Amino acid sequence: MYTAHPDRYVDMPYRRSGHSGLKLPAISLGLWHNFGPERPVTTQRAILRRAFDLGVTHFDLANNYGQPPGAAESALGMAIKADFALHRDELVISTKAGHLMWPGPYGEWGSRKYLLSSLDQSLRRMGLDYVDIFYSHRPDPETPLEETMGALHSAVQQGKALYVGISAYSPELTREAARILGELGTPLLTHQTNYSMLYRHPENNGLLDTLDELRIGAVAYWALKQGLLSSRYLYGIPEDSRAASDSPFLNPHSVTEDLLRQLHALDNVAKSRDQSLAQMAIAWVLRAGRVTSVVIGASSPEQVEDCVAATSNLDFDADELALIDEILQGAGKGA
Repeated sequence: MYTAHPDRYVDMPYRRSGHSGLKLPAISLGLWHNFGPERPVTTQRAILRRAFDLGVTHFDLANNYGQPPGAAESALGMAIKADFALHRDELVISTKAGHLMWPGPYGEWGSRKYLLSSLDQSLRRMGLDYVDIFYSHRPDPETPLEETMGALHSAVQQGKALYVGISAYSPELTREAARILGELGTPLLTHQTNYSMLYRHPENNGLLDTLDELRIGAVAYWALKQGLLSSRYLYGIPEDSRAASDSPFLNPHSVTEDLLRQLHALDNVAKSRDQSLAQMAIAWVLRAGRVTSVVIGASSPEQVEDCVAATSNLDFDADELALIDEILQGAGKGA
């Protein structure tokens, strides 16, 4: 029988998401590759338990997460039933829809039919009556934005979601989505975006400025650039790593000699801050409060602990930031 740690809210910083009453933990847990039938249930439950004990109250999913797609939501559903049924009101559970889930013309993108059907399926897999945040996972170039945002609004009206968000939208589409949702009476809560020291597109294309202006929360994923911004690749590519498996997101060609030199230099900066490289990378994304929460992935409870420890030092001085920029020499800034 799981008993949650009584001091779970003592150390975790919580940040208000945009212009809303909802606070998110600085560190959120993403249930992606590491949740599903390929990993022992005991490990999955241990990760979730340790995260919650450390104040990680936000579990982030999508309909297509896991192998097969949907497996991550099913895994969370089992964990909620086993460990978190009494803590549902302490959790923020988010899911998304937009990528391919079933064959035919209604199995992906942003139509009203797909989004609301997908949400119903997600709720069944997780055994929930509602999710806290429902996202449009990606913009649909063919469906009118009014239809996609209208579907998100309907999810709230139907009591199946408390808040809505978007992911991977441009600054221009974000602005228009916020306008449409505002007119419908369902404010846009969050925008989830790829953001790290090695990928600064949200800074350079004006997305973070747009979110600041519109008072929309920024939730960052891949702050560790699929593990590159950690000690895992400092001395080459481990045989059991994601890069070695030649995944669509990371492959052996990603780990270049230039990158390794940069990683070693960044690791030295992290050591001077008494942090691991991963901790510094997370702290860098959370610096100055522009990002509400960083979504991490974890394959063990220890990885959760290491990432959460980043919150103990989120401040950078001007010299540290300048040195990081000098080391990277523009890497990823315009990507």
